[in-house]
Amino acid sequence: MTGQPMRYPPVRELSSEECWDRLRTTVVGRLAIAGDAYPEMFPVNYVVDRGTLVFRSDPGAKIAASLDGARVAFEVDAIERVTGEAWSVVVKGGLEPVLATTDVLDALGLPLFPWQYGAKAFFVRIVPVSLSGRRFVVADPAHWVTQITGIQRAAEE
Repeated sequence: MTGQPMRYPPVRELSSEECWDRLRTTVVGRLAIAGDAYPEMFPVNYVVDRGTLVFRSDPGAKIAASLDGARVAFEVDAIERVTGEAWSVVVKGGLEPVLATTDVLDALGLPLFPWQYGAKAFFVRIVPVSLSGRRFVVADPAHWVTQITGIQRAAEE
């Protein structure tokens, strides 16, 4: 031991452009809406469209929130196995229903394919007011093992 503190790979903040690039690489994220008693989380399939995020929905909590102009947070993340790095992007903004006929027609042409069956006849738009992201090297699980935590080993095959 040299008495030097351990140096770990730094967490890097992503630029706005890098955040948008990452948002374009995934198709599902988590939408958080402040509910009456607790926040509600919804996985949604989405697409980036002209500086906003668009998703489809059936009538329910997401549509009601969009009609109320709810403030929301939206998060996506991924691990890049080849590089051993992970990234996370958080979008904060307002929820708006897509109502104008020309906007609905434009939305129908987007490559937006929900994973769940159903009509999903309504489009909702997240209009960002802030965007943040970070990228970091994924820690080796062995880093967190101590004599107290230990690891349960699988039986020999």
